Amino acid sequence: MLSDAALPVVQATLPVVGENIEEIATRFYRHLFEQHPELIDGVFNRGNQADGRQQQALAGSVAAFAGYLVSNPTNLPDHLLSRISHKHASLGVQPDHYEVVAENLMWAIGDVLGDAVTPQVAGAWGEVYWLMANMLINQERGLYGAVGLTPETVYSRWRVTERTQETADTVTFVVEPLDHHDVKPSLPGQYVTVRLRMPDGVLQPRQYSLTRADDGEHRVFAVKRVRTPGKPDGEVSNLLLDQVQVGDELELSAPFGDVVLEYTDRPLVLASAGIGITPMAGMLSHLVGSGTRRQVLFLHADDSADTYALREQVFADLERLPNATAATWLLDTAGADGLDAEQGFMDLRDRELPADAQYYLCGPLPFMQSVRSQLIERGVPARDIQYEVFGPDLWLADYA
Repeated sequence: MLSDAALPVVQATLPVVGENIEEIATRFYRHLFEQHPELIDGVFNRGNQADGRQQQALAGSVAAFAGYLVSNPTNLPDHLLSRISHKHASLGVQPDHYEVVAENLMWAIGDVLGDAVTPQVAGAWGEVYWLMANMLINQERGLYGAVGLTPETVYSRWRVTERTQETADTVTFVVEPLDHHDVKPSLPGQYVTVRLRMPDGVLQPRQYSLTRADDGEHRVFAVKRVRTPGKPDGEVSNLLLDQVQVGDELELSAPFGDVVLEYTDRPLVLASAGIGITPMAGMLSHLVGSGTRRQVLFLHADDSADTYALREQVFADLERLPNATAATWLLDTAGADGLDAEQGFMDLRDRELPADAQYYLCGPLPFMQSVRSQLIERGVPARDIQYEVFGPDLWLADYA
């Protein structure tokens, strides 16, 4: 918790820091990479830096964390940082990195706010940062320990054994470990980080959800080509889809991720859109392997039948589950014979949903915001709705 001296200072300065936090984050990252260019090589996703998402995520998480400390001065929000710690562990983030971040973040706060940052203000916000940082360090230490690894050994080498073109822009990769002693079993819903050397020599990491339960010998993930209107396509997804073939070697992290399927007897609803189907496919695969008899409702929205990735795998798994049903929404239903798809966006306002269900969401942010709002309006408790975000979490619904 914040000290008695820091609490009123943070409370008094939170509005002005909050108003300027995105500018603080922008200057922080610019200064950080000027001082430590090595961090962009293997640790930071420069695509997220270029489009501003990482800056927004940092700004939102720091402001939300500080706001929580002010509103709940006797508690620490351990659960709120779980998503960040899993992402950090999958990247091999080390405790020393937090010292570097602290130095550059405090520089950015002073650079933006100027004379308003007195020693007292700097000390109070330093407390906020180190409360957050130490919680992350401790959580990440536990995550590394749980899989018997360290930040230095979180990656291992894998060979591509299969490559399947799922859609025009999505490919599934099956990989096998070069050292079977390094294989750590994955949980349903988790992801791995794939690290690739770019043409300019910079090592870049990206996270990809595991789409099938491990069989003890292989790991499976799907990659969709990143296309952003008016901006360059995703550099890592392009390299994977255009150049990586069967027999090539890749560097993968151990599996991480805090949005993990709970094994209970409660009904289960999986709702996804687009490439958000990937962790849901992994969950269904695990359910089949466990022989579950849970009631499962699988909901998916996509642009068209042609863009519906992993469709054959998902429906084959649904057939193997004794109490599973599915519903599909497509913006373009042409060529969707056999899917029994509704046209338009996913709408759950009048759909029958199982009582006392657990919900898992994944897809574009507007999709998850819409579906979550519909569920909340129908009386589903927020604690029963989990969501997976690809990239930095710009929503921070768990902080609400």
